[in-house]
Amino acid sequence: MFKSFVLLSLLGIINQAIAQQQRWQQAVKYTMDIDFEAKTNQFKGKQTLIYYNNSNETLTNVFYHLYFNAFQPNSMMDMRSRTVNDPDMRVADRISKLKPNEIGYQIVRSLTHNGQPLSFHTNETILEVKLKQPIRPNSVDTFVMEFEAQVPLQIRRSGRDNSEGVRLSMTQWYPKMCNFDEQGWHANPYVGREFYGIWGDFNVNISIDKNYILGGTGYLQNKNEIGFGYEDVGTKIDYNRSNSDKITWRFYAPNVHDFAWAADPDYLHDIVDLNDTIQLHFIYQDNAEYKETWKKAQDYMLRGFKLIQTRFGTYPFRQYTFIQGGDGGMEYPMATLITGKRNIGSLVGVMVHELMHNWYQMLMGTNEALYAWMDEGFTSYASGIIMDNLFPTNKINPITNIHDGSYKGYFALIEQKIEEPLSTHADHFISNTAYGQAAYSKGCVFLHQLEYIIGEKTLEKVMLEYYNVWKFRQPNPNDFIRIAEKAANLELDWYKEYFVYSTHYIDYVVREISEDGNQTKINLENLARFPMPIEVQINYENQNGQIESALFYIPLDIMRGEKQDENLHGVRTVLPDWRWTHPKYEFIANVPTKNIKSVIIDPSLRLADYKRGNNTYMPPKK
Repeated sequence: MFKSFVLLSLLGIINQAIAQQQRWQQAVKYTMDIDFEAKTNQFKGKQTLIYYNNSNETLTNVFYHLYFNAFQPNSMMDMRSRTVNDPDMRVADRISKLKPNEIGYQIVRSLTHNGQPLSFHTNETILEVKLKQPIRPNSVDTFVMEFEAQVPLQIRRSGRDNSEGVRLSMTQWYPKMCNFDEQGWHANPYVGREFYGIWGDFNVNISIDKNYILGGTGYLQNKNEIGFGYEDVGTKIDYNRSNSDKITWRFYAPNVHDFAWAADPDYLHDIVDLNDTIQLHFIYQDNAEYKETWKKAQDYMLRGFKLIQTRFGTYPFRQYTFIQGGDGGMEYPMATLITGKRNIGSLVGVMVHELMHNWYQMLMGTNEALYAWMDEGFTSYASGIIMDNLFPTNKINPITNIHDGSYKGYFALIEQKIEEPLSTHADHFISNTAYGQAAYSKGCVFLHQLEYIIGEKTLEKVMLEYYNVWKFRQPNPNDFIRIAEKAANLELDWYKEYFVYSTHYIDYVVREISEDGNQTKINLENLARFPMPIEVQINYENQNGQIESALFYIPLDIMRGEKQDENLHGVRTVLPDWRWTHPKYEFIANVPTKNIKSVIIDPSLRLADYKRGNNTYMPPKK
């Protein structure tokens, strides 16, 4: 009896451990009916939310985001912007100056849980709800909410009447359930940074003045009812078939974690077929100043979309929409909002960047508040590759030289002594500069330098495998690095730990070269705390007076292996490992010292060496 009890207890512990190791995710279904008054910029809504608790935990509270409440004087977002040393000038002190008819708000009027009325507390941008009956593990619960809202004057991402005159940029516009995952609730107040959501299906019905044209996340379900016809592509469509003052636009979006839309009476709507299954939509104002540019961009985006799918994974939806609106460029599921008054390079660049976000945020759903670099940085890396294909420069290193100055931005963090670890929560960076350069620049460098460590072709495989394995699964840094380790057959945890969880930097130097008989002794030194594998190129004059190159590759001991030969910069010689604890390393090159023209650490320029000036040794002129 005792043995049986022990065995059953042991099996229970094992099963519990296995269950804890399995990755679960919550799921939702939203149905929203919105009655919008364009003259007052206000709307009323009824939201039915079906919540699937796929965890093994019992929930006694739930939380909703109320993002519009940030756009009120003295809000956390306002105070943060007015007290940070380097405010985003799109925000600055503008929130503090909003008038009552310019502020944003979301007011929840009622909320029920499985038909039972609930009390709740609005804590600025978070609705705090104490449940009368808990949500049990693996249960399906229904919340019904009635709410009212006012759209703020356009300041950051969402709002009305932006700088180009777009009437409504409707993002972060509805009460949104906060996400609960293996780390618990993520009820972060909105201070203007990043987002995290639950995947689900959205049915959104928007009743608005009939002269408005809408576009956004999801598929329009009632094209005939509102007068939408594909035969009208490229023209100003007559949507006024209804005899009433309003018309209802019905959208359905499957398996997304947010829903965004925009509306304006002067929108044009172009539709271009990418292939038999995917259409690209372009919605922009009827403005002669930039109408032609938006037309030109469509061919670029057709080519860009195809390149993205080949290089980074297949897009799973039938539609993607580029919409003029917002305050710059901001990504949402199946759509992006972009300011329209741009030259062709700028417009395509922002379109590509925001489109790539659909891979690394909208389709993967990483918690970008915790891991912003896995979204912004990966997107910057990928969009740099796509832009180099669309606008070739023939640079040796387009990511470094032409995309967004990623290496330069990362080095500026070190130089200014403001760097914080990539593991810092997005809301908690001391400065906007430190956050932006970390998320975008250092995050991009993370991938480009990983290419240096494991090789370009291997990283291509990694990026595809990462997407295919982790789409719709909310990956974290370790999930990515494990994909890379398996593809490269190397240990890479050291790289993640140094680059993500510390602010150590890289600085290698060619200390000296000296004769060793008819050969040359090369002395290298690591002047900083960040160890890396090292590639050294020796350029020398051969017996015929021609310049040749030889590449010497020094693996790092804790990699437990070496990358495959990329066949770059001359014939490669693999040297013994460099132990990460040892600051100095020397090797013998079978080249007479008198014939050496230069010795170069990192000829591919992918190593994020902070002081590149000491990476090259030039023999003194005779």
